[in-house]
Order: sequence, then C-alpha cells, then structure tokens
Amino acid sequence: MHEAAPWIQVLARVGFAAKGVVYLLIGSLALLAALGRGGQTTDSEGALRTLLQHPFGRFLLLVIAIGLAGYAVWRFVQAILDPERPAGNDTRVVKRAAYAISGAVHAALALQAARLAFGVGRARGGGSGPQDWTAMLMEQPMGRWLVIAVGVGVAVFGVMELVGAYRTDLPKQLDLSRVGPEPRKWIVRFGRMGMAARGLVFAVMGGFLVRAAATYDASEARGIGGALKSLQEQPQGAWLLALVAVGLMAFGLFELVQSRYRRISAA
Repeated sequence: MHEAAPWIQVLARVGFAAKGVVYLLIGSLALLAALGRGGQTTDSEGALRTLLQHPFGRFLLLVIAIGLAGYAVWRFVQAILDPERPAGNDTRVVKRAAYAISGAVHAALALQAARLAFGVGRARGGGSGPQDWTAMLMEQPMGRWLVIAVGVGVAVFGVMELVGAYRTDLPKQLDLSRVGPEPRKWIVRFGRMGMAARGLVFAVMGGFLVRAAATYDASEARGIGGALKSLQEQPQGAWLLALVAVGLMAFGLFELVQSRYRRISAA
C-alpha cells in the first residue's frame, strides 16, 4: 500500500474532524441530560441544530458539512478500492458494503448540515427520522423483512464495533511515531472506549428496528437519540447514560486524533 493522493487525504482528515465534532456534541448533550443539567439525548441532526444557537453557528455548520462530505467521499473510495485490505486477503464484500453505506449516511448528514447552514433545513418532524423511513419501508412489498434485515445489520455492526474495541490494532492505523508513550496509551484507550460506547448504541438501535418490524409498529424504531433515551430509562439509567455519553465523547476525541494521525492509504 502507498499513501493516497493529497486531495483524498485532505477530504478524509477534514471528514474525521467533522465526525469527531458531531460525536462530541452528541456525547456532551447526553452527559448534561444524565447529570440533569438541561441537556438532551439527541441524534446527529439534533446535535448539529444546537450549533445554530451559537455565534458563527451557520459558518461552523457549513465547515462541518464540507467535512462530512469529505468523509463520505473517503468511504466511497474505501468501498471501491478497499485500500486497507491486508495483502493476500480475499475481497471483503461485507466490509466494502459497510463502507458504501457509511458513505451514503454521511453524505445525507452533510446535506442536512448544509441545509441548516443556509437556513433551509426541515423543521422537526419533517419526515426523515427513523420512525418515518421505517414506516415507509414497511409499506413496501416484503417491507417488514427489509426492516428486520436492516435492524439485524445495524445490530451486527454494533456487536462488531464492541468486539473491535478490544481486538482492533488501533496503533497500526495511526502514525504515532512523534507521540510520546503516555499520550499514545491514552489515545488508544479513548479509541477503544469510544468504539465500545458507539457499538452499544448501534446494537440497541438494531434491536429496536427488529422490534418495530416484529410488532408492525414503526414508532418502536429509534435512532441514536432514542437509543440513548432508552438507556436513560433503565434502572440506574442516569449512570448508564453518563457512562455511554463519556464514551461517545471519547469517540469524538479519537476521531479528532485520527484527523491528524490516521494513515490514509491507497490501493
């Protein structure tokens, strides 16, 4: 493998940074909710909307939109070229499909951030939430089975993320040669903590999607915000939400680290 073209590296690094900011916002708001300090459990779009309340919020949204678009492009490049495939391995069809789905999701989020930045974002309840598209999907032929398939896929991704939190060779993905031993340990710890927290959230989301299909009730479907809310509703939920929120913030910090130190390779 060799380094990707400079323009791909720029897109990827800005994308990692934008993704990091989004997860920092989601985690921070969830932590405030857990502590009873006025925060809320919300999804990526809700986190972006909070920026509108701050000075230069629209400008920040536009920067994040560009970054998320860059991340989407990088994911599509990974889906096509599979640049991080270990030499000698068979092509990883499932992994490539996951890259493509991630690219589509982040492209949609980039578009929403841009719409918010230019003041043309939809109001809440505009028909783009998980309950809305779940209901639309279930109206199609074999719709319930499609929702089950999506739910199982999301849950499997969550479990894979949980397993990857302990098994992924994070130092190999990063160029930490100029980072001291102690900061290097904390970078890896933040990465593993963040992956575990995100994996748990996605596993919960997948479970709710399967339940929605099984009960033929689209209102059961939940996104990131709904999954976090469900954790808060459990016994000792405030502590559980706080722990996951800190994990999501750690994931955001790790994404910021990746924007600087990630090895961006080409096939």
